[in-house]
Amino acid sequence: MKKILILLLLVCSVTAAFAQTGKITGQILSSDGQPAEQVSVGIKGSSKGAVSDERGRFSIEKVKAGSHILLVSFVGVATQEREVEVVAGETAEISFTLTESANELQEVIVKGANQYKSDQVSPSLKLMTPILETPQNVQVVTGKVLADQQVISMSDGLVRNVSGATRVEHWGDMYANITMRGSQIQAFRNGFNVVNSFWGPLTEDMSFVDHIEFVKGPAGFMLANGDPSGLYNVVTKKPTGENKGEASFTMGSFDLYRATLDLDGKLSKDGKFLYRLNLAAQNKGSFRPNEYNNRYSIAPVITYQIDEKTKLTAEYALQYAKMTDVGSYYVFSPEGYATLPRNFTSTPPGLKPTKITDHSIFVNLQHELNQDWKITAQLAYLNYKMAGSSQWPWLVNHDATMQRGVGLWDAKSEMTLGQVFVNGKVNTGGVVHRLLGGIDVGTKEYFADWSQSRALDTLGGLFNPKNPVYGVPNNGYPVFDRSLNLEARAVGAGGLMDQKYTGLYVQDELGFLDNKIRLTIAGRYTHLSQAQWGAAPDKADHFTPRLGLSISLDKNTSVYALYDQAFLPQSGRLSSGRKVQPVTGNNTEFGFKRDWAEGRWNTTLAFYRILKNNELTGDPTRPNSGFSVELGQKRAQGVEFDVRGSLLPGLNLTANYAYTNSEVTKVTEGVTVATVGDPIPGFAKHTANGWLSYKVQKGGLKGAGISGGFTYLGDRATSTWSDKDDTYNLPDYFKLDGGVFWEKDKIRLTLNVFNILDKYLYSGGTYNFVTDTGNPITSYYWQAEPPRNYRLSISYKF
Repeated sequence: MKKILILLLLVCSVTAAFAQTGKITGQILSSDGQPAEQVSVGIKGSSKGAVSDERGRFSIEKVKAGSHILLVSFVGVATQEREVEVVAGETAEISFTLTESANELQEVIVKGANQYKSDQVSPSLKLMTPILETPQNVQVVTGKVLADQQVISMSDGLVRNVSGATRVEHWGDMYANITMRGSQIQAFRNGFNVVNSFWGPLTEDMSFVDHIEFVKGPAGFMLANGDPSGLYNVVTKKPTGENKGEASFTMGSFDLYRATLDLDGKLSKDGKFLYRLNLAAQNKGSFRPNEYNNRYSIAPVITYQIDEKTKLTAEYALQYAKMTDVGSYYVFSPEGYATLPRNFTSTPPGLKPTKITDHSIFVNLQHELNQDWKITAQLAYLNYKMAGSSQWPWLVNHDATMQRGVGLWDAKSEMTLGQVFVNGKVNTGGVVHRLLGGIDVGTKEYFADWSQSRALDTLGGLFNPKNPVYGVPNNGYPVFDRSLNLEARAVGAGGLMDQKYTGLYVQDELGFLDNKIRLTIAGRYTHLSQAQWGAAPDKADHFTPRLGLSISLDKNTSVYALYDQAFLPQSGRLSSGRKVQPVTGNNTEFGFKRDWAEGRWNTTLAFYRILKNNELTGDPTRPNSGFSVELGQKRAQGVEFDVRGSLLPGLNLTANYAYTNSEVTKVTEGVTVATVGDPIPGFAKHTANGWLSYKVQKGGLKGAGISGGFTYLGDRATSTWSDKDDTYNLPDYFKLDGGVFWEKDKIRLTLNVFNILDKYLYSGGTYNFVTDTGNPITSYYWQAEPPRNYRLSISYKF
């Protein structure tokens, strides 16, 4: 009884305190009547404040009753003051009109914004919470970083900007296949999971990409199903409402020629109908002979402001790629890594190219119910077609001679995805609730034909990597039978994947003590049906909870803790006859976030542990039977540190370090592919990256700058299972890059040199073959990176 009385007294005291306060809301407009975003609104003499959203709206909660002075400020804009009277229990509405137009404000944003650091995630991540207050490690790679480093696709050095991110088994520029926290992470675009096979999706060209968001660990608010290591979300460019454009041309080593055009503007005088169009075309050779990667992309976007509260955005992207046979990137030798010249290739001239056509459509409708509630509905359709082949040896001998083989790889991917979600905010007593709820549905189909292959070399005329002879292979070029349609061929080859899912989720972030303490309680229920490799569909129903806590030590510092889950359905047959369980993953994470120097740069320090259970592997007691057994348990744990932002005027930095310990912790009896303590394939225990850029701010060299960066990977496991004595593990990796740039008014010149030290860099693993006498042999394989090379870009803004 005593405890109940104390609780009632606490509730009454909180309610009484709330009753003595009011609320200030309003809207900020530019001089031409457009909503002004990112404008700071504060109460003079108080730490309370807010920042205007995309509608120019702002809200300040729990303001003491009485007279106050509001301060409206924006970088490069004169501060305005206005007196406002707050009545207890009521809302005071006030509006401001700035003296600058929307175009003038946009120019201020471009010139004065912190272009290496982002404080918010995109609306496609569904969260209303600033990154500083989010109980999870979230990192954003901005468009400015991508431009400074001359990143032209998802596979092009992007991962250096995120702690612990690496690439293995990456198939060149076809697929990103990013590994983080011990597993391959999920690929998203504009909030949709666009993974439809282990290999995809096709790497996005950076011409239509605004920025990329990395979410570490499971994300119940995003993933219907997926690996617990995390995801990256590619956010495409949208119209800004400003009439502007940019054209660029890049040339570089190995016959790289690339041109892009970015047009942004209004289709109607009132600014309600906007457009954006991005075009890119690229011819790209390689340091290896007979290898190329030619691409173009077209990406138009339109936005229509239906009324004051409703906006419709529709976008389309076409990517076309014509490139060398996929396996041309691989080199094989039983004698060790890097035992052949860096520019060695086993690909003959005249082999037909692989051609890929990738279409995507996204439609997004946002409706503001009121100043605190918004509903979003979005649809996506993706269609990918590939016609090509993949090289892989048929046999390898002890003297490194081999019989080269080429296998057909035709594929088609089709996805139809939909989401509806609601964001809202309500107050109950002294508690502020940030609410999220929604539904996520999708249908994915993947068809592939790998059923045909042909040897390029006869047994009497094997290919000798130590003395290669190029030309028409002595067994001729492969001619594949494509008389049947791909769907029919995929059925015969077992290359079918099918997935249908529905996910329901709800999340409540409760803010206590003036939102200094935030408790996140969430859950997601997913129903899924999945079939792979021609097997019967497996169905799974799973609930994944999420619990997070974030505490603001002051306005610039927060600590957080998180427990989250994910699950990944899998197909297979167990010899026991028992139903195959999905892979489940639990993530426990703690972290520290801080903004420094008035928010110009920030740091994130995170500690995590992920457990994965139920993953299938081949049944060792019944080889080649199609039966599987559960491997046991894998554990990934480690520390991550990221820093990004503007340290001083003109001095920008992105740097990170990660320690990753990923290993097998339990093994099912009889399984021999791994033992307890084995490292998980494809990660580096130590990763460190940095990129520093400085631009002279005044004087005769104003606008000139210098930049440089490095990547270090230490204690690398292979892309396949390592043996206990580390015979096949990879050596440490160090790459140094740097360059100079100059910009004035609307022109920018950028010159970067990559792999300055001209080191032989590669990733790889091992593969078991047989010799021409039928004996087993283990061969090393690796994918080499380019030697020292350069890129020179010129861009013009208009």
